[in-house]
Parts: sequence; C-alpha cells; structure tokens
Amino acid sequence: MLKALIFDMDGTLVHSDPVHLRAFAEVLAPEGVAVNDEIYRSKIIGNTNPSIFASLLPHRTVAEHEEFADRKEAAFRRLASDLEPLDGLIDLLDWAEQRAIKVALVTNAPLLNAEHMLDMLDVSHRFGVKVTIEQVVRGKPDPLPYLTALERLGLAPEQAIAFEDSPSGMRAAKGAGLFSFGVLTGLTAEEMNAVGADHTIHTFRDKALWDVLERRLAAM
Repeated sequence: MLKALIFDMDGTLVHSDPVHLRAFAEVLAPEGVAVNDEIYRSKIIGNTNPSIFASLLPHRTVAEHEEFADRKEAAFRRLASDLEPLDGLIDLLDWAEQRAIKVALVTNAPLLNAEHMLDMLDVSHRFGVKVTIEQVVRGKPDPLPYLTALERLGLAPEQAIAFEDSPSGMRAAKGAGLFSFGVLTGLTAEEMNAVGADHTIHTFRDKALWDVLERRLAAM
C-alpha cells in the first residue's frame, strides 16, 4: 500500500547541480582546485560536505573543512535565486495531496539550504517530514536518513517510494528497503540501475512513474 513519497532535494526536486558546481568552483578556486563536470560527478554529487572537502582538500584540518563547507553553502544560496521545480513535480505533489499520501524530504544538505530551496520552489508546506544532515549521525549513503524519515512517518519501507539522483542517495534508499526511482538529472540510467534503481525517469511526467503509481493504488 502506497502511503508516502520520499524525495531527495538537489537534482531531484530541482536541477540544482549546475549551481552547486559553480559554488564549489568559486570557493575552491583560490585553493588551486578546479571543479569541472568530471570532478563534480566523481567526488561531489550525493556526498556529504565533510567527505567532499576531505577528498578535495586533504591537507586542510577538519575545522577548516567545516569553514569551507559553510562558505560553499552560503555561495550556493546566493547563486540559487531562480531555480524551478523539476517538470511535473507540482502535479505529482497535488496528486499525492488529493489521495492523502504523505510527502517527506531526505537530504544530505544542511537545514538552511533545504529551507531556502523549498521556500524558493514554494513547496515547503507540502513536506510534513524533513530530514536534513544535522538531524542524523550518518548521512547518505548510510540508510539512516531514510530510516529516520520512515520512523517519523510511522510507515514501513514497503509503504513508500523514494526518488534519488545520486549513487549515494540510491544506496541509502535501497539500504532502507525502499522501492526507488532514479531521477536522471545528472547521471545515466545505466549508472543509476547499477546502484539499485528500480526504475529511472527524466522528469515526474515520465510514464514509468505513473504506471507504478497506478499499480500501487490499484493494490490498495
């Protein structure tokens, strides 16, 4: 029985990866670290800030990594001023609301970013549960953030569907036992399938998504 939809944020609700890339590039350029698409895909997408800055600035201290992370997130919020929800998102949220299906957010982003993004997209009120990186002791790819969301929703894994765009996020969702869609805003279907995606979609209008939703509702 379908009782909830659980969404990652960056690259899932909104195609924000290009803005994150610009923010990382801006902060890391003075350190002589060039951030391009390949670096973003291999070392940044889906990872937590501590692991990202430890990888890219191994000679810096943990305290310095935290300072870089704060600067990067501030740069992101400054640059992310005109993003739009991924095509079909609002229709999907309307569909869920009309059927009393709960909606949750699970993200490795900090709370300030989540609030900024959800407010900008005008969807904050849609998410009854929001799990950000500060609320868990381990971020994705650990399943803990998704298990935390399920606990707050009062649901079992088989009662929810997850949406993710990164390998670490998909591993987290599948590790929590969730049926999961890979959203292809940054990676290929082959890459998402390789880490466990049950289906892949380009937008929330894809037929594959609505076929699954209709089957789940028919089973209720």
